[in-house]
Amino acid sequence: MLIGELSARTDVPSRLLRYYEEQGLLDAKRDSNGYRRYADDAVVRVRQIRALLHAGLSTNVIRDVLPCANGDRPALDLCPRLAGILRRELADLDGRIDTLRQTRGTLAGFLDAP
Repeated sequence: MLIGELSARTDVPSRLLRYYEEQGLLDAKRDSNGYRRYADDAVVRVRQIRALLHAGLSTNVIRDVLPCANGDRPALDLCPRLAGILRRELADLDGRIDTLRQTRGTLAGFLDAP
């Protein structure tokens, strides 16, 4: 399918689909006229990318996670390597949450000050 059809079927703008391709997340073949042509499974792949982005993963991490993704949701085959990646992501997220809580406390303190 061409990029316009993939965009319509996934509700993802063509510009983002090209970005996913640049990031190594999505494969496209080129026709003789230079048009991108995607396989039918690209719809599922885009849905997987979107779900993993929604989970807060970066495109760099998603590149490592996608080989373990199955289905639209996606379900992940949790091999030891993937478990390590996800544990690191959770630890990083926990650190950011702690920092945000501290920042929030500081800002709230300004409001409580006389």
